[in-house]
Amino acid sequence: MEAIRPVRRTLLRDRAYEVIRDAIVGGELEPGAVVRDGELAERLGLSRAPVRQAFSRLVDEGLLESKPQSYTRVTPLLTADVRDAAAVVGALHELVTRTGVPRLTTEGVRAMRAANERFAAAVGAGDVDGALRADDALHDVLVEAAGNGAAAATIARYTPLIRRLERRRFGESSCRSAGLHERLIDACAAGDAEEAVRVTAEIWRTLADLADDD
Repeated sequence: MEAIRPVRRTLLRDRAYEVIRDAIVGGELEPGAVVRDGELAERLGLSRAPVRQAFSRLVDEGLLESKPQSYTRVTPLLTADVRDAAAVVGALHELVTRTGVPRLTTEGVRAMRAANERFAAAVGAGDVDGALRADDALHDVLVEAAGNGAAAATIARYTPLIRRLERRRFGESSCRSAGLHERLIDACAAGDAEEAVRVTAEIWRTLADLADDD
């Protein structure tokens, strides 16, 4: 029984954060919805402390807003916020692509192709969650290859803001994204970092256009 040990408090905090974040991004907690630490703690089977810590992090990341002694609620979906986040995340994806392509292994390219196959299949089936998971998996290969912890942390912080809009507008650019992914993967396989960066920029322009059109 040595493998069974008490769960660290930090893990409870992180788990609470992930569940609440995903509920916001997925629309289960809608824009403007008031959230209460006691209610969510009970639903999650946790004490209030890790939920409050998760709230603090989500406020910092722009998914919740809080007025002391009054309310904590899900932020409205503002296109200006999405546009700003997309500009930052897109620039960092260009950075990790330029750095990551020369370090990418054959296994990495294979993982990107597999992720894009899952992405295309999910888009065809109308599976929003599956498509977004596959999209993350594809781009995460380059993020990991680049090995830039600051870039990875910033991408992880701001991507959920963008995902909220992507879910609402799912299908309008997803089919085109699969083709762009193929071009990106081909450039990565050829070791052509500059072409990979150009395609990455095009992918993120597509996402920024979603905000402009909203």
